[in-house]
Order: sequence, then structure tokens, then C-alpha cells
Amino acid sequence: MTRSESSALTSPLDPATHALVRAAAVIAGGTEPAIREALATAASVTPPVWIEELLLQTSLFAGFPRALNATREWRRFHPEPDGADEATGDDGHYRHVPTWEVRGEATCAAVYGDSYDQLRHNIAALHPALDHWMIVEGYGKVLSRPGLDLARRELCIVAACAATAQDRQLHSHLHGALNVGAPADAVEATLHAVGDLMPDAAQRGVMLLWARVRDKHQSGSRAE
Repeated sequence: MTRSESSALTSPLDPATHALVRAAAVIAGGTEPAIREALATAASVTPPVWIEELLLQTSLFAGFPRALNATREWRRFHPEPDGADEATGDDGHYRHVPTWEVRGEATCAAVYGDSYDQLRHNIAALHPALDHWMIVEGYGKVLSRPGLDLARRELCIVAACAATAQDRQLHSHLHGALNVGAPADAVEATLHAVGDLMPDAAQRGVMLLWARVRDKHQSGSRAE
């Protein structure tokens, strides 16, 4: 499987995707032994470039310390980095900022759909720098990289947010996963895949939130 190839996303989740979303949740909130175990499982079934991309995007949703520590663990299984490409701006060099901004706007718009303009307004109102960083650094530099398809990226974000009780971001990215083409059953399977990482009350809350998001999308589809 090449860097740009991803198999079709199905539900129940294929073993590679199941291990990927499980790793996303554990990396975001688990202990180092748990992270090592999750990466060992993923290493046996998941394309290495998908894991590399998950590790990079972990910096956005769980911070650099967890991204660095998890990548150190990953190098036990895969010693060399995979996925950097100077030609497409995926080597991380800041000469690519104009490219990141264009593709970041497109990716963010795909994730947020009809809520995109309101999102930009809301984030800029919090701080203009956050709006710029969200587009250029988050959606452009990281989440637009071709090594992992956007639907699986969104499922990984859902898993990480659910496991770390980031409910506001979880709400946004449940919508986002559906907006970029993840099947509803795949989103639900992702939540079940990480359910044991949450307290029972939190898990019930997550599933209630998901039910509201799913029903809203289904109602919107029927109305079109």
C-alpha cells in the first residue's frame, strides 16, 4: 500500500482501522505501557504510514509531549520515519505555508460543512492567531497530508476526544467524520472500540451525544 492509498472505510471496522483508532485513544490519554501495547498491536495489522500520520496529528489533539513519547515507542517497531515528501510540502518546512493555507481552508471546510464560516468567525473572535494556526498548522500542515485519508483521520480524532473527555471537540468531529464520508456505522464502531477507556458514565454520555449527531445527519439527508 502506497502513501496515498487507503482501503475503503467499512463497518465493522477492518482490523487495520480498528487498531489505528484504538491507538489514537490510548496515545491521547493512556500510560506508556498501554501506548506500547497499542502500537505493538497496530504494527502487526496497520500500514506504517497510517501510524506515522496518527502520531503527527496527535500533536494537535494531545500535545507535543504525548506525540513525542508515542513516536519514541513507535520507533521500536518502525525505526525510520515514513511519509515526508518535500515536493508536496509534507516535509514540514515553513516555505510551504502558502500551500498549507490553501489546502487547510479546503480541508477545514470539508470537515465543518455548513458550519465552516461560523467556525472561522468564532475562532477569530477568541483570537486571530488561533484562527490562523488552526487553518495553516492544523488543517493545512497536518490534517491535509496525503498519507492517511481524511475519514480515518476524523475517526482517530473522535477516538482521542472521546477517551480524553474533550466533549466540545468530540461533538464537532463526530459531525466532521460524517461530513467527510465516514459511514455512521464506522463512527459508532470507533466509539465502541475505545469505550473501555472511559468511565461508564462518560461512555453513556458519549453515546448519547453520538445519537443526537447521527439523528441530525439522518434528518438532514432525508430533507435533501
